[in-house]
Amino acid sequence: MTTTKRSNSWLHYLSLAIKVIGDRSMALLLLLLFSPILVVVAILVRLRMGSPIVFTQARPGKNNRIFTVYKFRTMTGDCDTQGNLLSDEERLISLGQFFRKASLDELPQLVNVLLGDMSFVGPRPLLVQYLERYNSEQARRHDVLPGITGWAQINGRNALSWDEKFKLDLWYVDNWSLWLDFKILLLTVKKVFRQEGVNQSDTVVAMPEFFGNDPK
Repeated sequence: MTTTKRSNSWLHYLSLAIKVIGDRSMALLLLLLFSPILVVVAILVRLRMGSPIVFTQARPGKNNRIFTVYKFRTMTGDCDTQGNLLSDEERLISLGQFFRKASLDELPQLVNVLLGDMSFVGPRPLLVQYLERYNSEQARRHDVLPGITGWAQINGRNALSWDEKFKLDLWYVDNWSLWLDFKILLLTVKKVFRQEGVNQSDTVVAMPEFFGNDPK
């Protein structure tokens, strides 16, 4: 029994090492291959939405470590007559909608993978203020690196409720394997081409805010 556990432990750590090396190697390769697309998207964002071209935001990663996530902008900075930003729905233009449906806005996160802040597969990094709103089970989603895609993304993406999303994230944490990552990557490609599950409905821009588990 001890030998089996020790063998499984070595296999687990070897798989983790393969994942880390594979993530960074693939991120570097894709950055080089997609560089023409990155340049075109950057130019379109600059012409249509102005600067900055890349949206940055603090997000919690593995073990709650805060890092800066990178994404192409999909919304303008338009304000009302009082100088307040318009609603997300009003600032999300057709070009930004296309970027989101095609997941082109996610391409700068390849830099996050290269830096080791993220993986290709894992629970999506959410907002920093959510950390204090998780219960002890939901907080376990931070036991692994966050990902560009994940088990929740291929099972509904933003069409899921928060409770459903967290259950899928925890299932991934408890059942992780290299084969599961490979399966998720293949299914993600299928989802992107079919443009499934981007928003909860035609009128919702993104997931509503998570306020915690208190029914009040």
